[in-house]
Amino acid sequence: MTNRDAGLEARLVAVGVQLVEERGVQALTLREIARAAGVSHGAPRRYFPTHVSLLSAIARTGFADLAGRAAAVTAPGEAERDPRAQVEWLCRVYLDFARTRGGMFELMFRHDLLESGHLGLRESSLPLFGLFADLVGRARPHPAGADARLVAGALWAGLHGIAQLWTWGSLRLATGADDIGPLLRTLLDAHLGPDPR
Repeated sequence: MTNRDAGLEARLVAVGVQLVEERGVQALTLREIARAAGVSHGAPRRYFPTHVSLLSAIARTGFADLAGRAAAVTAPGEAERDPRAQVEWLCRVYLDFARTRGGMFELMFRHDLLESGHLGLRESSLPLFGLFADLVGRARPHPAGADARLVAGALWAGLHGIAQLWTWGSLRLATGADDIGPLLRTLLDAHLGPDPR
């Protein structure tokens, strides 16, 4: 691939990122991405054979951003923190990402993209879950045979639900809460047990 080709491929992804941030997932048509990049509507197909492959490349940038934010949880000096505090911090990172990058958050977890296997998208998301499961396993003493990955999966499902429902305004309406903190603490207590602090 020439530098020019790599430049156009990167520009298509960057334009897609900008569109999803400004106008949401519905703006990510091949035609609109090509128009915004200043190329013919067929040009993206030279680099991304399917629409899903282009969307996957755009979503990978979101996973890279989320991974970068999550890395602070295990940075030198932070790894010695109480595991439950680390889980809570990681949950807050996730909720903040959903709040500040809503369009990208929606795109990243589309099942058609994750199931497609394009551009290692699944491989981009699994290390984040592995980090989460490891922290959950250290934060909650499990009875013999309990699987930290299952506890982490249930906790993540609840966390994702809070992120989505908070974004839609449904949780504020249902609970009357103006702060997401009590919801998060309730979720953590349900999956990790009461906070001993």
